[in-house]
Amino acid sequence: MNSTAHLNDLSLRLLGRAYDNLDIEESRVLEAIAARAPSSRDAADLGDAQASRGDRLADRVAAVGGSWGFIIVFTLVLFGWMLLNSEVLQRFGLAFDPYPFIFLNLMLSTLAAVQAPIIMMSQNRQAAKDRLTASVDYEINLRAELEIMRLHEKLDQMPFHELREKVDELCDRLDRKE
Repeated sequence: MNSTAHLNDLSLRLLGRAYDNLDIEESRVLEAIAARAPSSRDAADLGDAQASRGDRLADRVAAVGGSWGFIIVFTLVLFGWMLLNSEVLQRFGLAFDPYPFIFLNLMLSTLAAVQAPIIMMSQNRQAAKDRLTASVDYEINLRAELEIMRLHEKLDQMPFHELREKVDELCDRLDRKE
């Protein structure tokens, strides 16, 4: 039996549909079953392999910008800026951004305008990783379910006395090893 006919037979037997009517995940699982190959894949590795430089940069920016360390340091810098420009430098007439801190507001607006889309890119990438993980999980679950169905088929086809003989034979082997 050629491989296409074998895949079609497996598809009809296990999924009740022709091989040509299966989606990508189902096809991949049946091909792995037919080849007796493992079908598990690491979704994190797959996601990292598909990531561009910009995607990885967006992830790093989101990781830093969304951390408590960044928030604490940024808060300290803001308070330092305001304190420096309102009290310390104003005494000497050197305040370069006096109250109402227009230059500081401009920098904060610019930071927000740049940081928000970068974080959204990172979130989109994370959503894509989650979809990939769900797809890989579905394939693994489908593979396990189909393999269990195949085992049930084999057990159902095996006459009861043959099955009893096999179990007795396995028990004898185990007794001899002990």
